[in-house]
Amino acid sequence: MQGAQLRHQPSAPGRKPVPRGASRMVAKEPMSVRLPKANFGFLKALFWPVLLVALGFGTYVGAQRLLPYADRPITKINVQGDLSYISQQAVQQRIAPYVAASFFTIDLASMRTELEQMPWIAHAEVRRVWPDQVVIRLEEQLPVARWGDEALLNNQGQAFTPRELANYEHLPQLFGPQRAQQQVMQQYQVLSQMLRPLGFSIARLELRERGSWFLTTGAGSAGPGIELLLGRDHLVEKMRRFIAIYDKTLKEQITNIARIDLRYANGLAVGWREPVAPTTAQRVVAKN
Repeated sequence: MQGAQLRHQPSAPGRKPVPRGASRMVAKEPMSVRLPKANFGFLKALFWPVLLVALGFGTYVGAQRLLPYADRPITKINVQGDLSYISQQAVQQRIAPYVAASFFTIDLASMRTELEQMPWIAHAEVRRVWPDQVVIRLEEQLPVARWGDEALLNNQGQAFTPRELANYEHLPQLFGPQRAQQQVMQQYQVLSQMLRPLGFSIARLELRERGSWFLTTGAGSAGPGIELLLGRDHLVEKMRRFIAIYDKTLKEQITNIARIDLRYANGLAVGWREPVAPTTAQRVVAKN
């Protein structure tokens, strides 16, 4: 048996021999890839706070330098609002101590408080207007009734005390505990609306300490004033009962009625006026 003969075939020209075995040629990575990258994250996190601080400091320095040129003395006070009970001169005198300040240093909050302490001022708004003006808008009290003998009540049931009360005697007079101002005002408004279609107005409304209500109507087209005893509760229901009975039976006799007691569950009691004795005039006869 002839041994096997190995024959070497020459490789084709122009082709490189394929390497045999387990080893392979690996391309080397660039040096920039193999080196660790620098971490600039902390610099970015530090950049914005430093920038904000620098801007704030620059703004502060610029404002300090410009403030003397921008902060001017107050030269004009503009008072706005429909004023019927208080004059602009009185307002100017009240705020005179504050006007001496400059545009940025004037104390607007204290000025507003000072104005609202005036009896006739219900609400005040104060604001700056560049470059040297202060605008004041005032809302006056709206007197609706007298509270006792020394104060007035506005439409919110809040008492205020002007210096002169002699000019407001035509207003209805309300009485009650100091804590019940708003309650008395609310009852006055409700009962007044119910009585108005009958031609009645309220001259006096009183809430006593024990909770009883007493109402006196004013003299008018419906006749002389009468007193209504309303009791402690269910005032609206009692007033409706009075209106229903008034239209049916009391209207013709209203001039003779002094008071009506509505404190009963299903009715009322009428108190009549004392009859007035007629006056007799003596005729003088001349004798010849």
